[in-house]
Amino acid sequence: MEELQYLVEKEADGKRLDVYLSENLPDLSRSYIQKLIDRECITVEGKVRKPSFKVHEEDSILLELPELEELEVTATDIPINILYEDEDVVVVNKNKGMVVHPAQGNYHNTLVNALLYHISDLSGINGILRPGIVHRIDKDTTGILVVAKNDLAHGYLSCQLRDHSMKREYYALVHGNVKKDRGTVDAPLARSKKDRLKMAISEDGKRAVTHYEVVRRYKDYTLIKAKLETGRTHQIRVHMASLHHPLAGDYVYGHKKESIKGQLLHAATLGFETPLKGYLQFSAPVHDEFREFLIKLHRMEKNKNNK
Repeated sequence: MEELQYLVEKEADGKRLDVYLSENLPDLSRSYIQKLIDRECITVEGKVRKPSFKVHEEDSILLELPELEELEVTATDIPINILYEDEDVVVVNKNKGMVVHPAQGNYHNTLVNALLYHISDLSGINGILRPGIVHRIDKDTTGILVVAKNDLAHGYLSCQLRDHSMKREYYALVHGNVKKDRGTVDAPLARSKKDRLKMAISEDGKRAVTHYEVVRRYKDYTLIKAKLETGRTHQIRVHMASLHHPLAGDYVYGHKKESIKGQLLHAATLGFETPLKGYLQFSAPVHDEFREFLIKLHRMEKNKNNK
């Protein structure tokens, strides 16, 4: 049994217990935290509380994580692009169309299945079907993500996600001409009340901040670089759509009919601290489909200028 202890900070005063813990333990889902509360694995000031209990400044919270269980995920021989590996972490350049971790309806063809085939020693917490996964990127988003190989590295990376010190930069192609050369979207995100598969800007959501700058403008599109201060689900997609510049290919938050299937969004740069090697940073160019679409736009622009 692993024990984790937290002392509630002033700015967290009045938050729900399950919300507070989900924010401090990003590698655990809120539903899993609620299960731990129901099992009386979490106490506040020595007392068992409900998920809705409001915590107060300087409350002492004790969390007892159950022993690791065997993960019911099969190793699958799926080719993956490993950029770097040491005793603590694996850095992967994910292809478009690959889901990061198993979920209902897809238990065998995910990045986790591939990692279990290629790497035997991944960290995990109580059979969450996400061994080593600290953060994830959407199925149709390409690019770099880091995976922990042990619990120490898992803790290192999780803390950096929590305090926003992990460097994460993306390239995105959006519809229309973005007028400002650079800007920031600071708008909280929560699960949409109209469609539970979507995220939406909501006053009662979690804080979400995206910084962006224009890389190049085309006739009907703009290539931007987006830097994440926070890392909420669908953050860049929702934030850019809120500016009326949805991502190209994003049929969920943007145009329904497009020649591109899936958003043109690429995790280009990732930088983080590791237990033994210090700070590491990796970059990867956009994938083929993204690059070919940019070449097409460049040619169209060049042909127009030659007329």
